[in-house]
Amino acid sequence: MSALQENGQELPYAGGILKLRIPFVHYRIEYQDFIQGAILSCVPLGITAAMVKVLGIPIEVAVLMVVINNFLYLLHTSFGDPSVSGWITAGIPLYISYLTGFAPGPERIKALIALQVLVGGIFLVLGVTGITRWVIRHFPISMRSGILLGAGFASLMRVFNPAQPFMGKMPIAFIIASLGSFFILFSAKALRFRAQSSLFAWVAGFGIAPGFVIGYICGLLTGEIAPPTGVFDRFIIATPLGDMVSSFTALGIGMPSASQWVAAISLAIVAYVLAFGDILVLEAMIDDCNKSRPDENVVFEVPRNHVITAFRNIFQGICVPFLPLCGPQWTGGQALVVNRFKHSTPEQEPSYWGGATSIFWGMSLAMIFHPFVQIVLPAKLIGFGLTLLIQGYLCIYLAFAMCKTNVQRGIAGVMGAALVSANYVKLWDSAFWSGPTMALIAGAVLFFLLEYDGSKEEETVQ
Repeated sequence: MSALQENGQELPYAGGILKLRIPFVHYRIEYQDFIQGAILSCVPLGITAAMVKVLGIPIEVAVLMVVINNFLYLLHTSFGDPSVSGWITAGIPLYISYLTGFAPGPERIKALIALQVLVGGIFLVLGVTGITRWVIRHFPISMRSGILLGAGFASLMRVFNPAQPFMGKMPIAFIIASLGSFFILFSAKALRFRAQSSLFAWVAGFGIAPGFVIGYICGLLTGEIAPPTGVFDRFIIATPLGDMVSSFTALGIGMPSASQWVAAISLAIVAYVLAFGDILVLEAMIDDCNKSRPDENVVFEVPRNHVITAFRNIFQGICVPFLPLCGPQWTGGQALVVNRFKHSTPEQEPSYWGGATSIFWGMSLAMIFHPFVQIVLPAKLIGFGLTLLIQGYLCIYLAFAMCKTNVQRGIAGVMGAALVSANYVKLWDSAFWSGPTMALIAGAVLFFLLEYDGSKEEETVQ
């Protein structure tokens, strides 16, 4: 497989400008990432409860929407974008607040359609014009680091908050799963054991899967996790495609009114501001990949990521309205793929693209099989919590490594704190003044006040 590419070059592709890469032709399926994805299949199903409550969608339709959304993630890695994509997660409380201002039923669905299509339009315009690429190219290191720190702190605060279920409801199972996963993924001893033992290297290749399984078993033994039920109620999930199209899409209920389009504009802008941080995190992780594995050049192009994200939002907005919207990256999944690729040899994992694609093949296919989902569903909090921990760890160490001066570190720290402390808070009765907006403003003011020197060209990440 590694013969397909020269040392340090981009993996070959078909399709010209589209950079189409096909499984078993351009890369192999990495069964370790496939299994990690299958285990995490229960995590995206967690949004179905909110979809049922807020949108009035039957649970079978909500599950079908999640499955369709998951398969569309494959558009990124199939067409040359290294993103392990996901939702625009940070804005979910804002979307729910916005939607509850409309009458339940078709009007509320139309409000979501307007919001999601407008978000897609913003991604499309900024991607095609290259505006975002220019902004990122000139984005100060201190502010990049601040966004990474904020993302890391936000993840870890959720895990260690006693009000959250991770430590509150299953402390023994979650702590054991976390310690096992962190040892395998990040320990210096584990890296040495990988080189000394082929068996340990094989087990470590599964990433969080060993820790998840051990934590699951401990949870069953301690009673912190309930045994799975309804495993064999059916084999394949229900697929009420006709009901979904006729009752919950623009194809069945029509397009939003003019007033609904106007009402969604400000929140659509907020959603893009939230997603902008994910783009910076993605770029930092891919850069980390290229430094750790110089045998392959993984290319991240902001316009490509934007255009694919735009297509997902516009298509889903019309045909599969999706409450969390479609974002450019899922940081937790990205961290798992990046970490395994970094610590694998070219023989163990020949190409980044095999792992980045396999995690979603595993997740998407597993969600179709009802028995498998019912087996892993009781431990979904362990899987979700592990991704948050790993996301927080990687974001924080990348943020620290990025800064070169104490001024940059100070700006990054203030910006990260602003992002976390103001998150989900609407100041001046406006959703725009949420945590990410305040963090960007605070970071920009401090950069120009403390760091910027107009007499010389500022250092930026190219």
